[in-house]
Amino acid sequence: MKKEQKTVVIQTLGCKLNFAESAAMLQLLEQKGYRQVKMGEEADLCIINTCSVTETADQKDRQTIHKLVRMYPQAFVAVCGCYAQLKPQEIANIPGVDLVLGADFKLEMAELIEDKKRENCLIKASANDEIKRFLPACSKGNRTRFFLKVQDGCDYFCAYCTVPYARGRSRNPDIASLVEQAKEVAENGGKEIVLTGINIGTFGKSTG
Repeated sequence: MKKEQKTVVIQTLGCKLNFAESAAMLQLLEQKGYRQVKMGEEADLCIINTCSVTETADQKDRQTIHKLVRMYPQAFVAVCGCYAQLKPQEIANIPGVDLVLGADFKLEMAELIEDKKRENCLIKASANDEIKRFLPACSKGNRTRFFLKVQDGCDYFCAYCTVPYARGRSRNPDIASLVEQAKEVAENGGKEIVLTGINIGTFGKSTG
């Protein structure tokens, strides 16, 4: 008897970088046998990729999490993104949330999800000053446009901004790996690549 394919729904809030990272998570989940479904369709796994630029963004995150927990009461609910990095315990306290992943653990989503809801929420997050990994990501904007993540983090600790705490210091991969990703995009029909990052002006600072 053929095993029924598991399903996942993803809600992404915030910037193009978040959308690129959601696409990367989805790709890894598809390799594990998951199939993406539209919002409102039955799902085994519900992922919320959050933003946290302002208090308004945090409020929208909380509203979205509560809404999706109610919409998918039987699903395994995982929350990641900037809000999850900055306030993981606040999210873990929301009934129905099973997993909270900080910045360094997003792409471990496929390894950390479980087949059934947890009795207690699991938090996986580094301290804000220990975020060091670069998580490669690329998303499809439309049929021919792709968004390629080339940089993450920021070194400018502006008083009004939480980005350096949510995403760590500025860092980027080597150019060779980005060229390989760009070639894959072209092979998949991409005609235009939009380079995305938090502060692309600092590209190369971490790699020389």
